[in-house]
Amino acid sequence: MRRDLVASWRLVRGAWHVLDGWWTVRRRFPALTAPQRERAVQAWAQRLLQLWGIELQMVGQAHQEGAALLVSNHISWLDIVVMHASRHCRFVSKSDIKHWPVVGTLATSAGTLYIERHRRRDAHRMVNDVGQAMRNGDVIAVFPEGTTSDGQDVLPFHANLIEAALLAQAPVQPLALQFVERHTGQHARAVCYIDDDTLIGSVWRTLRTPGIVARVHWGQAQQGQGRDRRQWATDLRAEVLRLRNLRAD
Repeated sequence: MRRDLVASWRLVRGAWHVLDGWWTVRRRFPALTAPQRERAVQAWAQRLLQLWGIELQMVGQAHQEGAALLVSNHISWLDIVVMHASRHCRFVSKSDIKHWPVVGTLATSAGTLYIERHRRRDAHRMVNDVGQAMRNGDVIAVFPEGTTSDGQDVLPFHANLIEAALLAQAPVQPLALQFVERHTGQHARAVCYIDDDTLIGSVWRTLRTPGIVARVHWGQAQQGQGRDRRQWATDLRAEVLRLRNLRAD
């Protein structure tokens, strides 16, 4: 009963924060500079984690200077909030999200690049768009698994968007996401969003679970060094696996 009450309070506060974010991007963002918008997005994500009782831990250092491609394992819808809270970046996402009420406005205002997954030719366009964004100095984040997993393993990495880093001659920084229970150190299954999970059900499970820690392990940024996109994708997956298995202390 107490968990339900806590979760309900978190849900109300989080919903208000989301609506406040929607109002901010509609009314204030046009008058802000790009760095100001980036700081606002990061602060908004950090506040949402606080409201929902999720502790953010970062191990290592996020890429700070110039363009980069961030590659990460993918566990939950919460990954995007955690990564935005860690450092501002532009995500590549399926085009459906652009049309979601409220969420679509927030995603677009945060600089999301959209891909139409059902059109094979759109992947080529996206590689060019991501490459151009990095040539313009942007930091782009992708989930090369292409879908979420249960957090216990990392699926094979698709290599398409790694091609964008090669074209832009930009570094790629691998990182590993983990969600653990603070008191046990065990994997927090509640945040997973896989198989038959619904978004509402996943959100509710997350808000009912006390002591969730979102842990971000940052690896070292790396260059292609003569690798083709497939070999680089394989090496990046191996590094994400290594980072995921590191102890936080």
